[in-house]
Amino acid sequence: MKITDAGVYPYPAGDSTPARMAREARDLGFDSIVAIGGEGSGLHNIDILRGFVITASSQKEVIRQVRKPAARDADVIFVNAGDTSFNRAAVSVEEVHIIRNMHAARRNAFDHVAARSAAEHGTAVDISLCPIIQYRGRRRQIALQRYADILTLHRRYGFLLTISSDARSVLEQRSVREIRGLCALFGMTGAEVAGALSSIGRLIEPARPVRVVG
Repeated sequence: MKITDAGVYPYPAGDSTPARMAREARDLGFDSIVAIGGEGSGLHNIDILRGFVITASSQKEVIRQVRKPAARDADVIFVNAGDTSFNRAAVSVEEVHIIRNMHAARRNAFDHVAARSAAEHGTAVDISLCPIIQYRGRRRQIALQRYADILTLHRRYGFLLTISSDARSVLEQRSVREIRGLCALFGMTGAEVAGALSSIGRLIEPARPVRVVG
């Protein structure tokens, strides 16, 4: 399974070109990256998948946005997390692959109901490294606690996790080894990190049921 950084922001959202970020990702141990707002392609033996982010306040608005041409052309569709009722509804939208920005949501905004639904619908929750690296003090501790809570639910209900650097420059991209260390801060094991880094392939190419012939 391919190892994927589930979120980077190449130029013009960031200050590094897709080619530079792809080359850096390869050198850091990745097979693919999801470029938010970027174009899908292949460079430097790295697959560049196109990501599209939805910010909405209702399930109806999420459904409206997934029908936009930009969303239809995307390989991976994200929805920014909201309150509890919104998250419960968003994970059930068929076209949505990943709920993100969970570190910015209120505690318990992603609860056991949302977790069970995410597992049933094959929707993942993203772990962004950005707040772990860039935040300080109380804000950082809150982000780590949110991720620890998500990890507890993941272990119980089995929904997928993804990991994104949310890098806007090659200087912000992180190696697989560094990611293991950062995720260990909230209790994630090496095996869990490996699973999360390989989840994108399972999200965009879900396993097909086995047909018994006989």
